[in-house]
Amino acid sequence: MRKTGSEVLQHTLPITLLIGLLAAASSGCGPDEPPRPEPEPELTVEEQIAVGIEAWDIEPLPEAEPQDPAKVELGRMLFFDRILSGNLDTSCASCHHPREMTSDDIPLSAGTGAEVDGQKRRLGQGRTWTARNSTELFNRGVSAWRTQFWDMRIRTTDDGHLLTPAGSRLPDGLDNLLAAQAMFPVTERDEMRGERWDTDIHGEPNELGRIVDGLFNQMWSKLMVRLLENDEYRRLFAQAYPDEPVDEMGFEYAANAIAAFEIEAFSAGPSPWDRYVAGEQGALSEPQKRGAAVFFGKGECAQCHSGTLLTDQKPYNLAVPQFGPGRDPDEPLDIGFGRVSNDPDYNFAFRTPSLRNAALTPPYMHNGAYETIEEAIRHHLDPVASLKGYDPSHLEGDLSEMMHDDPALQERILATLSPQMHEPPQLTDAEVDDLVAFMDALTGEGADDTIDVVPESVPSGLPLDQ
Repeated sequence: MRKTGSEVLQHTLPITLLIGLLAAASSGCGPDEPPRPEPEPELTVEEQIAVGIEAWDIEPLPEAEPQDPAKVELGRMLFFDRILSGNLDTSCASCHHPREMTSDDIPLSAGTGAEVDGQKRRLGQGRTWTARNSTELFNRGVSAWRTQFWDMRIRTTDDGHLLTPAGSRLPDGLDNLLAAQAMFPVTERDEMRGERWDTDIHGEPNELGRIVDGLFNQMWSKLMVRLLENDEYRRLFAQAYPDEPVDEMGFEYAANAIAAFEIEAFSAGPSPWDRYVAGEQGALSEPQKRGAAVFFGKGECAQCHSGTLLTDQKPYNLAVPQFGPGRDPDEPLDIGFGRVSNDPDYNFAFRTPSLRNAALTPPYMHNGAYETIEEAIRHHLDPVASLKGYDPSHLEGDLSEMMHDDPALQERILATLSPQMHEPPQLTDAEVDDLVAFMDALTGEGADDTIDVVPESVPSGLPLDQ
């Protein structure tokens, strides 16, 4: 349970300071005079941070569990190999590349059929954008994670039950929540699977695209047949799972290996913030300390960005502007968790992202609506005005022409605005600057230097995303 500020101070302030405060509160009153209320002493920045750390259960980020090297190597090959896509043109790394800090640096991702312009992916002819911004993959091995994807369509319930789009068709034997996540990008048409009329890069029919939507087991089985026809993949699967017959393996074995690789490759080391929480007072600059005090205090950021991961992993409607193709088959909108939960009260609600390494992974929000952290912060300070006054001119390609900003839609979005956004905090420009500085303190050691995990080649012989 979250503690009050006074309860926390009893544990965080030195006993001499507490005695002094008590003495000051009781002085100056005669026997017949009622006690005079004394103003609470103003806390220092460090004391304000200490209160926040205790109240919101903040701890240094734990180290990731060691992963089996053979499984990691199999997962590394699978992560970078376009063999997992229907058209043989898209890999996991296409939208989660180490060069782009495990994301892709564009508002909405360009999935199968994309073209590359310089170092950025662009839509291929006749293709459409995916509905969402590509999430980063840092520190996904931490056991505190309970949800995956912006709309939380993969999540664990309070009693530990795993919920996914496959329902009871999800195979047993998945190692963790991250492995469950790895089962699904290959089933999404716009991301990796492709359309039923597609042909692959060799001009052959897309056998994955021809499978009827929702028949997950057929898609996963087809992928395993494709993988195990490759001698090098047979060898890698046998090494990763020496006690299992290779020909009896399902795609869950591939997903477990991909998750093992992501944990091994993208688990960043301690950030300056972690070192500060562990007791290293000099780990943060003065602006970063002031930003942390705003974060836990006046800015009210920790109401949603709480815990060691700096996310409560819950869905909120922040009145983020809508653009792009959406995920609703009946209209070009993305109602987020409302569609997953079938609860209209959650329309336009998306999961709180972790802020760890956020400084490395622009743009921001579920659809990459804002290019900078400062813009994202300022949206929180006046979401209604930000929604109604959004300027899409900076968006990639034709996205600025796919803006959904008619007044009726805006009122529909605001109808389910999360209560936390009804009376947003009022911050000065200096306080916003300090918050931005604090975001830099959340960058983990080594998070910006993972390019060495890219292999020189993959077993399929298909070209790598560069």
